[in-house]
Amino acid sequence: MLNENAKYKVVIVDDHALFAGSLEKLINSFFNFTAIFHVGNGLELQRKLAKEKEVPDIILLDINMPVLNGFETAEWLSSNYPDIKFLALSMDDDEFYILKMLRLGARGYLLKDIEPKELNHALNEVVNKGYFHCEKVSDALLHSIGLPKDDDVFGLREHELVFIKLASSDMTYKEIADVMNVTPKTVDNYRQIIFKKLKIKNRIGLVIFALKNNIIKI
Repeated sequence: MLNENAKYKVVIVDDHALFAGSLEKLINSFFNFTAIFHVGNGLELQRKLAKEKEVPDIILLDINMPVLNGFETAEWLSSNYPDIKFLALSMDDDEFYILKMLRLGARGYLLKDIEPKELNHALNEVVNKGYFHCEKVSDALLHSIGLPKDDDVFGLREHELVFIKLASSDMTYKEIADVMNVTPKTVDNYRQIIFKKLKIKNRIGLVIFALKNNIIKI
């Protein structure tokens, strides 16, 4: 939860020095955040973190970088600094990039033409919720689900199949609501209706149903 009196430490990893410098100044203008340093690639980040006493709360991580790119750096961060939250930062809105970074542990995906107020909002969301999912990320997640060809499985509607797929992951119901762009109350209604339709009592039963009917695969 955001502490209004705290200054959360942000690090920028981007090989474009002018962009990184401008971004650093912008972050320093936000009330609750301070940019403690920026580096040009993942290898420089590794060396800097090994020397620095201050560990950042959030890292803004570019994808296309020399020496050690964003994908490689994300994998390294997830293994070596799991408590540091990082957001992918890119000019590319390709769904492959978005999904790959999320699978590697990114807490969100930002485009470099993001408005300053949205960046501020994203940073606050990461502190408060642990992640930030913009509309582009939500769309990519939904498109990646891969619903069965028959969208009338057991009388289930498409949005119910989407819910089942998401609920079969380790996402919280609040996270599912954000991805589906509905309220938590709506998601709770989905859950109750689906449990009644399928005659199951809990989320474990839902996962078993999804596996048996090829809605999800291990």
